[in-house]
Amino acid sequence: MNPETTALVLIEFQHDFTSEGGALHGAVQGVMESTDMLTHAREALEATRAAGATVIHSPITFQKGYYEINAHPYGILKGVVDSNAFVKDTWGAQIVDDVAPADGDIVIEGKRGLDAFGSTNLDFILRSKGISTVVLAGFLTNCCVESTMRSAYEKGFEVITLTDAVGATSAEEHANAIRYDYPMFSKPMTTAEYVGALRGTAVTADSSRGY
Repeated sequence: MNPETTALVLIEFQHDFTSEGGALHGAVQGVMESTDMLTHAREALEATRAAGATVIHSPITFQKGYYEINAHPYGILKGVVDSNAFVKDTWGAQIVDDVAPADGDIVIEGKRGLDAFGSTNLDFILRSKGISTVVLAGFLTNCCVESTMRSAYEKGFEVITLTDAVGATSAEEHANAIRYDYPMFSKPMTTAEYVGALRGTAVTADSSRGY
């Protein structure tokens, strides 16, 4: 793996998901704890920075009132509106300290939906920096991470998903996405495998794959 052409994209590591008191934390807490995803995400982040690879944060935010989306949302976005999550300039929308942006990181603005490419300049940034390998971690395993993974695959990037640094609202949805969907559109890896690849060292595969 070449750090010069690799970018780690951290999706929605915001208090409303990650932290006690967050609007949607209760929904994802069980899977987060079962995979220790924040610890793994921090390990991936630190290794990426140490290797000199690109770090990109992709939070989602909305104006108070959610005027950017349909007046009658349904599905996952209805859950966001009903829980009053990810409102711009609130604690819940802030990126958690465990993986907070540092000098040299890139913070993508404009994410309003599921796919991190959809309403942002992520594709432009990746291509302008000569990135060919996109590494994904974050929330939700079967929603924004998977949507971004599929788009990156379609756009011709080499896509890696970190199976123990993603989280979902149930263990069943999490495991199903990793087992059946991720191998179709990415190269699933544990964080240890990714870090080993960055450092050019072999790591024994974890048979659990974050299930």
